[in-house]
Amino acid sequence: MARLSDDFIREIKYRNDLGELAGAYMQLKRGGRDLVGLCPFHGEKTPSFHIRTENGLFHCFGCGAGGDVITFVMKIENLDYMEAVKFLAQRAGMSMPEDDYDDSLSKMRTRIYEANREAARFYYQKLISKEGAQGLSYLRNRGLADRTIRHFGLGFAPDERFALGNHLRSRGFTENEMIAANLVFKSRSGNSVLDRFYNRVMFPIIDVRGNVIAFGGRIMSDQKPKYLNTSDTLVFNKSNNLFSLNNAKNSKSDSLILCEGYMDVISLNQAGFTNAVATLGTALTPDQAALMKRYCKEVLICYDADEAGQKATARAIGILRNAGLIVRVITIPDGKDPDEFIRRHGDQGHAAFQNIINGSGNDMDYRMSKLKARFDMNATQDKLNYLNEAVNLLCELDNPMEREIYASKLSDETGVSVSSIKEQVDNGLKRRRRAYRKNEFSQAQRSLSARDDRVNPQHASNLRATNAEESLIAYLINHPDRLTYIHERVKPEDFTTDFSRKLYEYFSERILNNLDPLTALSRDFTSEEQSKIVEIADKYKNMPHTREALDEFIGVILDESSKPTEQDIRNSSAEEFTDLFSNLKSKKTKPNDQ
Repeated sequence: MARLSDDFIREIKYRNDLGELAGAYMQLKRGGRDLVGLCPFHGEKTPSFHIRTENGLFHCFGCGAGGDVITFVMKIENLDYMEAVKFLAQRAGMSMPEDDYDDSLSKMRTRIYEANREAARFYYQKLISKEGAQGLSYLRNRGLADRTIRHFGLGFAPDERFALGNHLRSRGFTENEMIAANLVFKSRSGNSVLDRFYNRVMFPIIDVRGNVIAFGGRIMSDQKPKYLNTSDTLVFNKSNNLFSLNNAKNSKSDSLILCEGYMDVISLNQAGFTNAVATLGTALTPDQAALMKRYCKEVLICYDADEAGQKATARAIGILRNAGLIVRVITIPDGKDPDEFIRRHGDQGHAAFQNIINGSGNDMDYRMSKLKARFDMNATQDKLNYLNEAVNLLCELDNPMEREIYASKLSDETGVSVSSIKEQVDNGLKRRRRAYRKNEFSQAQRSLSARDDRVNPQHASNLRATNAEESLIAYLINHPDRLTYIHERVKPEDFTTDFSRKLYEYFSERILNNLDPLTALSRDFTSEEQSKIVEIADKYKNMPHTREALDEFIGVILDESSKPTEQDIRNSSAEEFTDLFSNLKSKKTKPNDQ
């Protein structure tokens, strides 16, 4: 299969400036020659995401993500390579080439989207037919109007095991495509495929581009599990998506209401709160928090009042705060969930729920009130325990003014002076800073030891060689005119690690063919490999650029390549071992002899 040409990729990147495109998803500020912002791929409070304007690459020093504009679109829009190229081509008004490039993965993703869309139609038709009477009755009893059912495309999976599979087969879908979409699975005998969902009310999960990517199903019997969700597929990852975000992104609100379940979100939408979303059968993840950060500044947590809901709220607060979001907590009276509360208030549901939102406190108010409820404030030891734990909470606040306000509140509650509380907070902050520095030191040690280098697993056991090899590659990327000089001195077989050798051969070939070294990274390397390459290219900013430095890198590479490996030593004869040992000894004494 032919690949997309370098000329086409270069044109795609020229017409889609990375800084301009990324600016549509995140806020960027100029930092020297770079554009800097909060990484959209992980939660953070301090900007660590850099766009190198001189070479069109991005690098996050927090999560390690890196690549070019095509990689950025792949990650931010959850697309494969060919889909991202098509996305950028359409954005730039370009036509895709007619070449017979290999887009089999892209075609499979397209077929999964099509199978899901057809399944959604099938489930909806079943819901409004006689077979779906039980499901339709359930939804109407939950207070949903027909227009709401249509808007969300709700449906019903019949109480049989072959209905959807037979329907999709009649529409031209293969078993492999249906299995890839997780709509069916092979029976234990392997002789047939069974529907994944049956006897369930169905909730289509739709991405922000309007594609049906998965389903959630609520059983109509006492069978477990009560809710069943699509497993991860080529188009769906439950930890990276949110139910109804496709609706919420159009709500024109700068906040999102985070609910526990599908019905809560749908009831809130019906009541006029179209900015409601829910996780997909899992606890909130940092990736979902980072996703919300793209669409809002504030998240209102609206979980159930039971013990599980409160634990989930406490966990979500930390994740959302770490993503740089403002957090508030909605507490519904009498322990009701949003769906039940709105139904109870009928036509006044919107106004009643809006009053609760207006009266909701921020996450710190919520945590302080929950903490205080655990202690008897008339008992001296309990009051002291409350103060100690409350001080720990205050230490988590980044804003000094916010700490000042809550220190004053705590003083009013307990009768302890503000100065005493602030002194304890200052001590706590010092301990946290020491712990943070210790953690940073540990991370730096791990980085220097290369224990976490998954792309180049040989790095950790060949630190000196790998550092020199990466420095040489960084030099070569930035000085392609020095290739002849380097080639005269270093051969691929001189490299100690396989990944460094692969990069050396790759960039050398591109330079020899008068191609820009970095143009086709997203085409030719995996996401993890690209991140590693960008990290290597970034080394150039902090290394000497002289011919002497280049000669030093080359010298280390040649020196390390001449050392015998463990296998060489194991397989050597007594005479060969003596020669190896003599060579090593002469190398060690040579500098002193000079």
